[in-house]
Parts: sequence; structure tokens; C-alpha cells
Amino acid sequence: MKRNIVIAVVTAAALVGGGTATALAVSGDDDDASTPVTRTDDDRDDRSDDGGDDGDDDRAAAPGDVTAADAVAAALRHTPGTAVSAELDDAHWEVDVLGKGDTWHSVRVDPDTGKVLGSSEDDEDDTAEVRAALKGTSVTAEDAAKAAAAKGTVVSVDLDDDGDDRGWEAETRASGGDERDWNVALTTASVTADRDDD
Repeated sequence: MKRNIVIAVVTAAALVGGGTATALAVSGDDDDASTPVTRTDDDRDDRSDDGGDDGDDDRAAAPGDVTAADAVAAALRHTPGTAVSAELDDAHWEVDVLGKGDTWHSVRVDPDTGKVLGSSEDDEDDTAEVRAALKGTSVTAEDAAKAAAAKGTVVSVDLDDDGDDRGWEAETRASGGDERDWNVALTTASVTADRDDD
């Protein structure tokens, strides 16, 4: 005599920003079994720059817990030198560090954990200009990132070593996605709106 056993299990999970529902039904007897599985995935990883759903995982739109200042500090612990830029790009922070002599390093930092993911040497030809721009200054890239953080979430900080308006340039992103550019003074860390951003 064949016995039919039908087991139905339905599990629903609600997650912040979406949920995953999985339904599993198993039916069978001593000789035959089938296992249909139905899944519906959430859209947590399908956000774009403007908050819409386009399927791209864009970290610059939603930075993790590691700030620009944190990323610079982590990069300098890994690779001593002078940080001249930090940018949230392609799911990681990329920090450019000028080492001894003319040696440049690009250090990648995880935006969620602050762990250094790797580094590589870069070739740059503006070493003399960078050193000249930073001579006699007291505000580092980390300091500039901290100062600009009062204006929003910092997604990049970069040394502007051109002309008489030398200083740090910072880009912030507000919770609504609005981007703003700021200038941070090399000696006082005062933050002013970028004139070109108005």
C-alpha cells in the first residue's frame, strides 16, 4: 500500500528595504518525489544613483559606514606617506598616497569594514607640484574630509594644486542624492562652497 505524504512549508521573511519569500512544497510517495521551489528576490541591490532601480550596485550612491576620513586613515596605516585624494568608486574607496621620493600608491579600502583590499604603485608626473602645494600647510586630506563632512556625506576629497586657489576639493552627497562641491583651506580647514558649483 502506498502512502502519500504531503508536506507544505511556507516561510516569509521581512527585511529592511524588502523581503524574500520562499515557498517549498514537497510531495511524494515511496517511489516518486518532486520538489518545486519558488523564490522571489528583493530589490535591495538594484538601486541607481538617483534612487531608482536599474540593477547596478553603485557604491558612490550609498556609501557604507567607513567615511572618507576613515578610508584615508586606513590607507596611511597600510601605506605610509601623504594622502592626496580619496574617492568612493566601484564599491570601494580609492586613496592616492604619495610615498617617499616619487613613489605613488593607490590603496583600495572596503567602505563597510575599513579593511585595506589591496594597493598598487602608480606613475604620476606631478609629484613636485603636489609637494610644493602642501609645503607649509597644516590641513591633511583626512582633516579636509572631516571638515567637509559637516556639509553632507563626503564621497571624494582631492588636492587642487593649480594656481593661486590651492586647497582641498571635497564632494558631498546629501541623503536626497544632491551633490555639492566644497573648497577646504589648506591652513585653516575652513569650508566654502565651490564657486563653480553655484
